[in-house]
Amino acid sequence: MTGPRIAICVVTYESAPLIADLVASLPAGAAGTDWVLVVADNASTDGTVAEVRRRAHDAVIVEVGANRGYAAGVNAAVAAAGDRDAYLVLNADVRLAPGCVRALYGALTPAVGVVVPRLIDARGEVIWSMRREPTLLRAWGDALLGAERAGRHPLLGEVVTRPELYEAARDTDWAEGSTQLISAACLSACGPWDESFFLYSEETEFELRARDRGFATRFEPGAGARHLEGGSSTSPGQWSLLVANRVQLYARRHGVLATGLFWFATAAREASRALLGRATSRAAIRDLVSVRRMRTAKSPDWLAGVRV
Repeated sequence: MTGPRIAICVVTYESAPLIADLVASLPAGAAGTDWVLVVADNASTDGTVAEVRRRAHDAVIVEVGANRGYAAGVNAAVAAAGDRDAYLVLNADVRLAPGCVRALYGALTPAVGVVVPRLIDARGEVIWSMRREPTLLRAWGDALLGAERAGRHPLLGEVVTRPELYEAARDTDWAEGSTQLISAACLSACGPWDESFFLYSEETEFELRARDRGFATRFEPGAGARHLEGGSSTSPGQWSLLVANRVQLYARRHGVLATGLFWFATAAREASRALLGRATSRAAIRDLVSVRRMRTAKSPDWLAGVRV
């Protein structure tokens, strides 16, 4: 096979029901490339590894030995893949459209280190996958207007929610992490993903770090994929961890005062939603005001049994 050498790096945890459709989408999705599937399994107990072996005989399988989180799985898969031109970080619940990987690879340049596709959900609707860097103003915009309305205005929203912006290629500060092609040059310059984030914000941290080192993240609508999406919006534990890690990430890049104000805006948002009866926000506000929980937000003990 000719074409760029691509490692398709999938992190699994209790993912057995997802493997058949994932593997079935890869030959067409990665057509025109010299690809290998590398699966890093975080100690699944549901037969995920056996299912991978049954469905993908040539896959490289890394048994991590414990549920160490998403970034740790990504790093294990990349290390096992060896020398490649690029690495496609892929969730197990993603289904690649034909030609996706080749289109992503075609958008890589010396200045573009990460390329992401146009994603649709299980209903066929476009997923708002592009993100702006978290700022105080955007945190308050989200709190007061809601993510969708705030996202129509670049200064006020972190999630890019204007439909027309998903029709053409463009750079974005970061993008949701289910489907990301990363160049070998970018990984070499930036180093591994930050394993201190057990789940959520690890892709944000990596792509902002890549931008700091001169590598842009690019949205490429000519590449497509379907993301079935997980349960962070409905699981109180997962939502709480997502919120806590956003604050933790902001703290790494800003001073104490700015971080305090960001925490306050985040807490105000979750408190207002909790008053409306959202169980996810009730969990988030409870953990935001707990010093112990915030200190351990990046620990796997936070979410025993969370799917990664």
